Amino acid sequence: MNSKIKKILKKKNKSKIICLTAYSKNIAEEVDKYTDITLVGDSLGSVLYNYKTTRKVTLINMIDHSKSVRLGVKKSLMVVDMPYKTYSSNSSALKNAKKIIKETKCDAVKLEGGKKIAKIIKHLVNKGIPVLGHVGLLPQSSTKFKLKGKNFLQGKRILEDAIAVSNSGAFAMVIECVVESLAKKITKSVSIPTIGIGASKYCDGQVLVIDDMLGLGDFFPKFVKKYSNLRKIIDTCVKNYVKDVKTRRFPSFRNVYK
Repeated sequence: MNSKIKKILKKKNKSKIICLTAYSKNIAEEVDKYTDITLVGDSLGSVLYNYKTTRKVTLINMIDHSKSVRLGVKKSLMVVDMPYKTYSSNSSALKNAKKIIKETKCDAVKLEGGKKIAKIIKHLVNKGIPVLGHVGLLPQSSTKFKLKGKNFLQGKRILEDAIAVSNSGAFAMVIECVVESLAKKITKSVSIPTIGIGASKYCDGQVLVIDDMLGLGDFFPKFVKKYSNLRKIIDTCVKNYVKDVKTRRFPSFRNVYK
């Protein structure tokens, strides 16, 4: 087992797991300094390409961005999302997971789903491919962004999904956008670490989309905390550049070659 994965497993019920997304080398270099997991999420579809759904993200998209991220990741565990319909069967999942790992040199892949894909997760793990699971709100399957686990039956199904993912051999799982009590129950019920996104402080760790926390996104769910407003900073920088060009303060003598 990967030594980085062993460290993450040891954090269960002890210390918080830090995870953030990255889609390029420059961002990955900064994220990697502090994270346990750097995730190349298929959220890049909405963040970078303005897709309305992650279903449009292709294997090529994920591999190309992951190659860039790999250049910036030295310390943390690098995980890559497997795109929609790239793990519909044991054979397709294994073929595509191997392709991702070979071409990006990532440490693990992430799959969305519970009981329906438990056998596929188990198959990948048995073939030596580490898997990060994902339960609760599943962006690849959901047509609407909606809180999960509010009623008993839905909560029961998500808990069963989480247990199935844990039993299948995943080393950890993301729990997305579920009520606090359900996230707490799942975390207590499974032996592997849970990483929350909109799923309460009771999870073993947290993940956010980097663009959201930096204030670059267009859609900010309740669970997002903006640690900066880069849109405002960028706007100011561009305005200053325009002003300098128009007033001939740029380029100055420091910026030209003699």
